[in-house]
Amino acid sequence: MEFGYFAIPLHPAGSSLSDTLEADMEQMVFLDEIGFREAWIGEHFTAGWENIPAPDLFIAKAAALTERIIFGTGVSCLPQHDPFMLAHRIAVLDHLLKGRFYWGVGAGSFIGDFEAFGINPKIGEQRQLMNESLEMILKLWNNPSPGVYANSRWKFTVPNPVERVGLGVHTKPYQEPHPPIAVAGISENSASLRTAGERDWIPMSINFVTPDVLRSHWAGYEQGAEAVGGTPERAKWRIARDVYVAETTEEARKEVIGGTLARDFRDYFFKIVPLIRNNLNLFKVDKSMSDREVTMDYMIENMWLVGSPEDVARKIIELHEFVGGFGVLLVMGHEWNPKEKWQKSMRLLKEEVLPIVKENLRRGT
Repeated sequence: MEFGYFAIPLHPAGSSLSDTLEADMEQMVFLDEIGFREAWIGEHFTAGWENIPAPDLFIAKAAALTERIIFGTGVSCLPQHDPFMLAHRIAVLDHLLKGRFYWGVGAGSFIGDFEAFGINPKIGEQRQLMNESLEMILKLWNNPSPGVYANSRWKFTVPNPVERVGLGVHTKPYQEPHPPIAVAGISENSASLRTAGERDWIPMSINFVTPDVLRSHWAGYEQGAEAVGGTPERAKWRIARDVYVAETTEEARKEVIGGTLARDFRDYFFKIVPLIRNNLNLFKVDKSMSDREVTMDYMIENMWLVGSPEDVARKIIELHEFVGGFGVLLVMGHEWNPKEKWQKSMRLLKEEVLPIVKENLRRGT
């Protein structure tokens, strides 16, 4: 078990981009200093709250300010990128990080981005484009034959090489044959995670889904791996959760309810999710619940990992046992306001919670 971080990021719409980028960068430096294993950076173009449209640029700077932490795109929304351009940008990023990089890929899910790029999610166009673009990029990284490459949206030509002057497609990633690829799952019985199992990619489960859905995520990944004769590794599985630790559970609950974590759900997620999925069923352990019953207290009890170091460790162990095991807990990013309390939360998580969890897993209890 290791801890990572997932910065969508989250800032109220209208926040200063310069200020929020600086604050997010400070988080990366701090997490590296205290020994977090990895950090994933989201990509959105029209989401005012999720305001990083260029995670590769953010990661390039963050890598220069850190020493050990591994960075990942969370995710590169492939339908929205020219695959020829993206293949080169990701390859260069991998070299800049000397392999301290995971490439998270996806089809995208934000309604504003679909509209901006003219993608029709009602017919699943985003999934088709993702699959087509990914295959084109992988071919570019593997000695592509000269010729025209095209999918339903993008088209480029690999020129005939002229070796005496160095003309030709030549940019490949630092890691061979490419950076580890990661795919995130949302829906129950996620087809994306089954494909990840077939391709031996890193499976990721987002913070919105209930423990029962998490079980289905692993089942799909496992089925995909076994269908091609593979052996799925639970250590690869990343599960994202909203986490906050304080000296006491009472203190943690109070700070969460009055702080940025609850604000982000109350003012953003509980408003945007129904626009995409018509209701708040994603968060419900019992689908017969009404949306009104999905309160902050409900989220603390059923979805978030909030409490003292002992209570948060217990909740992580219970989640680990319920889903059958996973390798990395990704702590969801929120504004660290007040900074000192959030930094203390991260330190408690790494220095007090993690040792308890590791010892329990080692003993098998």
